[in-house]
Amino acid sequence: MNQKIYKIRNRKIKISNPDKLFYPDMKITKKDVVNYYSKIAKIMIVHAKDRPLNMHRAPDGAQGENFYQQDISDYFPDWINRIEVEKREGGKVTHAICNNIETLVYLAGQAVLTFHIWLSKVDNIKKPDKLIFDLDPPSNKGFESVIYGARKLKEYFDKKSVQTYIMTTGSKGLHIIVPLKPKKNFKDVREKAKNIAKELSEKYPDKLTIEQYKNKREGRLFLDYLRNSFGQTSVSPYSLRIIPGAPIATPISWEELNNKKLNSQTYNIKNIFKRLGQKKDPWKDFYKNQATIENI
Repeated sequence: MNQKIYKIRNRKIKISNPDKLFYPDMKITKKDVVNYYSKIAKIMIVHAKDRPLNMHRAPDGAQGENFYQQDISDYFPDWINRIEVEKREGGKVTHAICNNIETLVYLAGQAVLTFHIWLSKVDNIKKPDKLIFDLDPPSNKGFESVIYGARKLKEYFDKKSVQTYIMTTGSKGLHIIVPLKPKKNFKDVREKAKNIAKELSEKYPDKLTIEQYKNKREGRLFLDYLRNSFGQTSVSPYSLRIIPGAPIATPISWEELNNKKLNSQTYNIKNIFKRLGQKKDPWKDFYKNQATIENI
C-alpha cells in the first residue's frame, strides 16, 4: 500500500495515498497538505487549542465530494483529545480537539482540509471567549463593501477602546473578532453583537444591513452576527479551504486593508510562509486583550 509515515515525538502516523492530488490546479498533493499542517502547527494550534472541532473533509481533494463531520470517528486513535457535548436538540456529540502537532497531522492525513473551531473552550464550554462578525460580499464583485463594513466595526470598537482583530477567511470575506473574557453566555454575547450590528446598520442604512433574507438586502453588506451561538464555529486561523487555489484563512493587520490587491483568498499554501517570514504576527497579543461585554 502506498503510504508515508510521519514520526512525531513518540507517534508514528501513517498517511495513505500521499501522492493523490488534492488541489490539481496548484499541483498540491495530500502529502503537501500534511506537510503544510506540520509546518504551520506551532502558530495554528495557539488558536485551535482546547476548542471542539468541526471537521471539513475531502477524501478526494478540493475537486471531489466533501462533507462536514462533528462526531469523532470510531477509528481515530485514543490519544486524540476529545470532548462530549450535549446537543441543543437532544443527544450528544463527541468532538475532536486539536492540541498538538500529531493530532493536526493525523487529521490532515484523514483529509480534514478545513478546521472549524468553536468560539468557546472546553473548560468553559457555554461561555464564549470571542465575539465575531462574518462579513461576506453581497456579490462576487463586492469586496470593497466588506472592507467598508470592517472599518465601520473597527471605528465602533475603537471608540470603546476595545481591541479588534481581522482575518481573511480564505473563502469570500473577512472575520472581525473581539477576544472576550469568558464571563457571559452565548445568548448575552449574541444579543450584544446583534445590537452593535443594528446600531451600525441604522447609522449607515445605504451600506449596511442586518436583514437575513438576501433578496431584501438590496446590495448592502450583511453584518452577520449569527455565529455567536452555542455550537457555532468559525474557520481556524491558518486553515486551508476546500477551494481551488488552496487559499488559507489568514490573520492580517488593519493597515493591510489599504492594499487594493487584498481579497479573501490573497494568501494560499504557496505564499503563506513567505508572508510569515516577512511580517510580525498581527494576532500575537490576541489573548492579552480580552474585553468584557459591559465595556462594548
